[in-house]
Amino acid sequence: MAELYVNGKPASLPSDPTMPLLEFLRDKLELGSVREGCGIGMCGTCTVLLDGRAISSCLLLTGQVVGRMITTVEGLIGEAGELHPVQVAYLEAHAFQCAFCTPGFVLSTVALLEESPRPTDDAIRAYLGGNLCRCGSYINILKAVRKASTH
Repeated sequence: MAELYVNGKPASLPSDPTMPLLEFLRDKLELGSVREGCGIGMCGTCTVLLDGRAISSCLLLTGQVVGRMITTVEGLIGEAGELHPVQVAYLEAHAFQCAFCTPGFVLSTVALLEESPRPTDDAIRAYLGGNLCRCGSYINILKAVRKASTH
């Protein structure tokens, strides 16, 4: 069986390489932070990091990620159980309401700050434009990204 790495650990892929990555992560690995929203890569709720880049897991098949590194929100937690600085910033800025979209926004923020440690507000809006929040928490999400960029 082929492997990939999920949150730093090897994971055996299913024998069916056409299984969507989203389904594999949720149903086989029981990673509840990876959520299905639209199913067509437009809402950001299924966002994961693929080799450090934010991607929609509903658009990839498991056969496309053999040997690659996948990170979910669960993988951001430190060895001693401490939250990632982006997660802390989201909590401090109250950047969530129902929290359904939060994992996708957090992972997209991690990827953004890796690429651009001090992004402008316009750059933040553009980068996070593929993530939708049904509750309208955008102002606090913007505050959280700004806060995380100063850590």
